[in-house]
Amino acid sequence: MELYVNIQKKLQGFELDLSFTASGDILGLLGASGSGKSMTLRCIAGIETPDQGRIVLNGRTLFDSEKGINLSCRKRKLGYLFQNYALFPNMTVEENIGFGIGNKKRDERKAIIREKVKMIKLEGLEKRYPSQLSGGQQQRVALARALAVDPEVLLLDEPFSALDDYLRSQMVKQLTETLADYSGVTLFVTHNMDEVYRVCEKLAVLSMGKMEAMGRKEEVFKYPPSLVAAQLTGCKNFSAARYIAPFELEALEWGMRLKTKRRISNLINNVGVHAHTLEIALDENEENVFRCWPKYASETPSRIIIYLELDNAQPKQDYYHLQWEISKQTWTTLQDKPQPWRLKINPDDLMII
Repeated sequence: MELYVNIQKKLQGFELDLSFTASGDILGLLGASGSGKSMTLRCIAGIETPDQGRIVLNGRTLFDSEKGINLSCRKRKLGYLFQNYALFPNMTVEENIGFGIGNKKRDERKAIIREKVKMIKLEGLEKRYPSQLSGGQQQRVALARALAVDPEVLLLDEPFSALDDYLRSQMVKQLTETLADYSGVTLFVTHNMDEVYRVCEKLAVLSMGKMEAMGRKEEVFKYPPSLVAAQLTGCKNFSAARYIAPFELEALEWGMRLKTKRRISNLINNVGVHAHTLEIALDENEENVFRCWPKYASETPSRIIIYLELDNAQPKQDYYHLQWEISKQTWTTLQDKPQPWRLKINPDDLMII
């Protein structure tokens, strides 16, 4: 199974220009609102028409601007899970699931519906209408409807955005289990980093209609190739950087020299580090140790974010240079420690941009 996409589409103040291939692994499309994620799905589905390019699914051309090919939605053999689920309010659960199945014998149609109802664990609710279901149940019905057509590609557009945090966590787990048995191509659109990391194996990062990064999720999160990709994958700490040696750089805004495990070139522009990777230095002679002072802290239900001022760093308008994310237990042990604190950045955790 393989989906090839190479499309361009211009709108007022926006241009979509993407080229990528997706196969067996679930591909996540991560980006902020307005980055072109949903537009990409709509072009693949045939809801929107690109200005030019090609879309090929398993050797079958869905769209080719040069050859004048543009198959209708119904002929593209795909399943689409919309952000708002788009269930028909006047149809029951089983009617919604069976809507797109097509011309099949009555017994075969019923068998497919029974199988999908069992898959989404809604036995006994077949005769209910969408208004009688919870948000999570509606989402499962929409997923079952998308899979009932036996699609070659499954398009999931922000499927958890309408759910609360508790239900979202449950549905992420169930979706992952359901898709484990699906052999087609899956594209998963989201702006949520945690969701895309849990659901997807491969990741494409979009910004302003362009591809900023693509690869295995671990690689993209740890070594993003651009500043925009680093920001979209959750990095909060950046500094302009200057090349010193193949494995050494100067973080200009942090006022420190840093060793790195990755060979760098003199084309380096920035360096970054995730807030959760900073560590307490046990030995002042370790690599990349620096002195800092906590300026203020911000609390979440499970974590503490500390805003640090660095020794020898450039003055900043917002009075801090680095964010450090730690557990509440670590924060309890730190509060009474003498300042300045000594922290370190592991060479392997540096993002070279």
